[in-house]
Amino acid sequence: MKLRTLLIAAALVGAFVLYTNQSGWRPGFSGDQPAFTAAPSGAYAAGLGTDEQNNIDVYKSASPSVVYITSTVYEQDFFFGVRESQGIGSGFIISADGQILTNNHVVSGSSDLEVTMPDKTRFKATIVMRIPNDDLALIRIDPKGKKLPVLKLGDSDAVQVGQKVLAIGNPFGLSGTLTTGIVSAMDRTIRGEDKDLEGMLQTDASINSGNSGGPLLDSLGNVIGINTAIYGPSGGSVGIGFAMPINRAKRMLQDFRSGIRPAQTAIGVTTQLLSSEWTRALELGSEQGLLIERVLRGTPAASAGLRGADRRVRVGNYLLDWGGDFVTHVDGKPIERADDITRAASKKHAGDAVELTIIRGGRSMKVSVTLAPLDNNTV
Repeated sequence: MKLRTLLIAAALVGAFVLYTNQSGWRPGFSGDQPAFTAAPSGAYAAGLGTDEQNNIDVYKSASPSVVYITSTVYEQDFFFGVRESQGIGSGFIISADGQILTNNHVVSGSSDLEVTMPDKTRFKATIVMRIPNDDLALIRIDPKGKKLPVLKLGDSDAVQVGQKVLAIGNPFGLSGTLTTGIVSAMDRTIRGEDKDLEGMLQTDASINSGNSGGPLLDSLGNVIGINTAIYGPSGGSVGIGFAMPINRAKRMLQDFRSGIRPAQTAIGVTTQLLSSEWTRALELGSEQGLLIERVLRGTPAASAGLRGADRRVRVGNYLLDWGGDFVTHVDGKPIERADDITRAASKKHAGDAVELTIIRGGRSMKVSVTLAPLDNNTV
């Protein structure tokens, strides 16, 4: 009886196997679906999403052009001896013959600059041009006939909040590090070491010490900014980083290549942006504008006769510096942002003028401010 049962079971199994082999049926699939196939020999590559592949492609394309910059400064110590200190930063190649963009604070005060390429090749570097007001610097190495890979400069005026960005640099000396994020905000003003940096791009792509001077890239691999500063109580990244828009650097490069001396972008005033609601309440008209609070001595603004506040007044719960000129237009364009004067000046050269339309004593008038040459911009 047992033998007979076994024979019947074997026959049923055999018939089942024969049927499935002929029909192509597989467990969990209908007859018109493809059968499972054996895994190919060798390593099985995991699938990549579109965004992941974009990150990989941009990194592979851009990273060979991102360099590691070491700056050496020799200082006198307490005992009148010479002490050596080093700073680290990043930069990126913009010409095949060795021109590199970076931040001014990466190279400022350096007695010895060294650039390390991704392949660990090292070169001595020299400073070609610096724009301290925009924290920009152009340095150069001699690749000794070797053609270097370059990055393409994009258009930072076309950047939008929410678009994807990628940062490549050398945080804490960890060369070739990629981080990603988005553009979090635009036109930010941040306090630099001794000046305000205006019109900055804000990003949540992780930026740390050593990232300064490296490129902020869009999803096509174009440079839209130069990673410049971070916000954080202890100097570490908390998801708020700032990049200098690349169009500022493009203007610097145009000046350098044409031999034109850049202008100071600051004319020597401190201002407060007043909305149209405030200007109507203060009987300054219906347009928003910039109220000049202070005019610095010996500056283009002082030479042009601009006036600052002479008293403080209380408006509601606010104390306001009052009595200065109220700027409504720059070069004929109405004031829209707090940095409109600086932005207008950044597009001009030493000796050019910025025309300000102001309200003084209830009267509208135009004042021409001649821009001063930028001091210590070349080395």
